[in-house]
Amino acid sequence: MTDKVTALVRTVVTAWWASVVTWLVGLGIPAPAADWLHGALDVIVLPTVLAVVYAAIRWVEPRLPVWLRRALAGSTRTPSYEPKPRTTLTGNQ
Repeated sequence: MTDKVTALVRTVVTAWWASVVTWLVGLGIPAPAADWLHGALDVIVLPTVLAVVYAAIRWVEPRLPVWLRRALAGSTRTPSYEPKPRTTLTGNQ
């Protein structure tokens, strides 16, 4: 997998887990609170849960077996964000 694909997979899988956690939390919220939160769910709750889930996965990831890291993050490999060296075209200096 290229670094771009790895980064995309890890982002999508983490977002999926955050959606699942948000949905599970929503199941336990009383009806009046759920009605009030309905408008805020997409704007406030899901991004907040995504940030918490992402941080939790990144923190726990090195301590887990490979199969569980793959299930939580989508890949056991972290992408490299090293800048690529610039190439110059000959004759344009």
